[in-house]
Amino acid sequence: MSGISGPGPSLRSQWLGEKLRDLRKERKMSLKYVGDYLQRDQGTISRYENGELTVRRGDLTAMLDLFGVSDPKTRQDLERIREDAWQKDWWDQHKADLGKEFINMPWLESRAKRICSYQHMVVEGLLQTRGYAEAVIRNAEREGPGEDQINRWIGLRMDRQQILHREDPAQVSVLLEESVLCRRIGGVAVWAEQLQHLLEQAERSNIELRVMPFEHAPHAGHQGSFTLFEMPDPYPEVAYVDTLSGPLFIEEPTVQRFSRAWEDLYEKAMGPRRSEALITRYLEEIR
Repeated sequence: MSGISGPGPSLRSQWLGEKLRDLRKERKMSLKYVGDYLQRDQGTISRYENGELTVRRGDLTAMLDLFGVSDPKTRQDLERIREDAWQKDWWDQHKADLGKEFINMPWLESRAKRICSYQHMVVEGLLQTRGYAEAVIRNAEREGPGEDQINRWIGLRMDRQQILHREDPAQVSVLLEESVLCRRIGGVAVWAEQLQHLLEQAERSNIELRVMPFEHAPHAGHQGSFTLFEMPDPYPEVAYVDTLSGPLFIEEPTVQRFSRAWEDLYEKAMGPRRSEALITRYLEEIR
């Protein structure tokens, strides 16, 4: 997370801006023409379209009227995206710590119909214990951040997990490589606690946990970990990849490659009961 300033335009502001730009271009209208109609300068319309500025309700209504958009569902969908772009939630208190792109992550987690996470190095963040999360974060951030910053990042990771326990909990499918079960991050005590936590979380009706055994290789996950967000209408499916240069969010049409990779991984992995039995075996070996 270090070295990234932000936050920048949110995904939902960008989605709305792209749709408005497409509508404007389909009508062959210039930025200046739309700006004059709204009594806004051309730069404001441009910032609406690239997501740098969140669209105000009155301006959205006026633009849809100008573009001749009469379909009630289309108007309702665009207004819903606009409202989401303005909405604040618990993650806003972490803006200074999130980075310009990662701020999209907790929002996606809070809205997704289903979160599909494939991890080949570490346990999925939504299923990490505090001790394990601290060990991972401290290792990743060896230079620069102070103790207060480290603690805020740990707190953020724990706060993200509230979606698993709300009244309408997020549906989460996690697929771990067996090698993750061999990597005793944080020492024996922390790792034993983490394995026990995985088994407890796997009993929840909204969480599915699968393990990819060593013998199934190669497979579609050979290029690394990713998370796939299956989103409700009107939002598009989104994939997330963590890199050394920062988080990447992938949308259509490239996101389809991640959907196909997930299907391949899901098919080849152990089922939930066999996966839990394997985790139990690893836990017993270190006790």
